[in-house]
Amino acid sequence: MPVTDITTDPENLTMTLVADVSASVERLWHVYTDADQLSRFWGPPGWPSTFTAFDLRPGGRVDYAMTGPRGESSRGSWEVLNVDEGRSFEVLDAFVDENGDRIEGFPPMRMVFVFEATDAGARLTTTTYFASLEALEQVIAMGVIEGSRQATAQLDAVLLSLREYAQGKGTRTEILDDQHVRITRLIEGSRDLVWRAHHEPELLKTWLLGPDGWQLIECEVGDTYRYVWQQGDDESTRFGFHGETILSEPTWRAVTTEAMIGMDGPSTLNDLQLYEEDGATLLTLLIEYPDAATRDMILATGMTDGMEASYARLEETVLANA
Repeated sequence: MPVTDITTDPENLTMTLVADVSASVERLWHVYTDADQLSRFWGPPGWPSTFTAFDLRPGGRVDYAMTGPRGESSRGSWEVLNVDEGRSFEVLDAFVDENGDRIEGFPPMRMVFVFEATDAGARLTTTTYFASLEALEQVIAMGVIEGSRQATAQLDAVLLSLREYAQGKGTRTEILDDQHVRITRLIEGSRDLVWRAHHEPELLKTWLLGPDGWQLIECEVGDTYRYVWQQGDDESTRFGFHGETILSEPTWRAVTTEAMIGMDGPSTLNDLQLYEEDGATLLTLLIEYPDAATRDMILATGMTDGMEASYARLEETVLANA
C-alpha cells in the first residue's frame, strides 16, 4: 500500500498526500509523466482514466476523463505551470466539461508533485492548494481522500513489470471496502485472445468451469448473457447466472451485471479490465456487492479457489489458440 499519509490543513487550505515506494526516483517520475502508465492508476478502482492530451511542459495542457462502471464520466484538465525534470512538476487542476471548459462552481486547484529519494526507494509528495475553505470541503465531501488513497494504491502494479508483480501468485482477492473486491490474475498470452475467451461461447466452454467435474452446459453471450453449469450428469446440481452488458470497450474493458438464475435479490456489478505487457495480460475483475454481508457470504463459498481453477484453464485456452 504505497500511500503512507493523507492530511488536510484547513488553515493553510491544503491537502497533502505522501506515497513511499520501493522503486527509484527515476522510475516513479516516469510513471507519473508517461500517459500510458499514468492512466493505469490516475483514478480509483472502477474509474480508469483516458488521457486525450498530454503535453507536460510549462504552458502545456493535459486532458483526461475517468469513466465509471456505469458509463459515468468525470473530466479534468491540467494547465502545466512548472516542470523541474526528474524532481517536481506543478499544475493547475480543474474539473471540465465534455468541451474542455471549466465547470462553474469548481474552482481550479494548484497541485505540486515532488519526487525524492529515500533509503527504501522513493517518495512522492503531492500538495494540493485550494482557493477557499469551501473549495477544500467540497472536494473532501466528494470522497477525494479515499479515492486518492485507492488510486495511488494501484502504483505497485505499474512500477513493476507485470510478471514481477503477478507471475506465480495465482488468483488474488483483495477486499477494498464493504462493497468492492478486486480479483487479479496474470494470464500468459495476448489481451485480444483473453478478450475473445471471455466473449466467444466455444472458448468460454473450455475454461469457465470452476472445480474439476463441472461443465458449462448453457452459454449465451451478447448484450445479455446466461451461463448454466452442471456437475457431471447430475441435473440436480444445475445452477447459473445471467446479466446484461453495461459498458463494453473492446478489447480492454467490459462491465456486466450478475445475478443467480431463479433467485431474488440485488445483482453484483462485474468490471473486467485487461492490460497487456510483453506478451502477458493482467486480468483485473472489480466486483461491486450490494453490501458487506453479501460480499462475505460469497467469498466464504471458496470463490477464489474456483476462479483460480478456471483461470488456469483460461491460460491453457489462450496459449492453445495463440
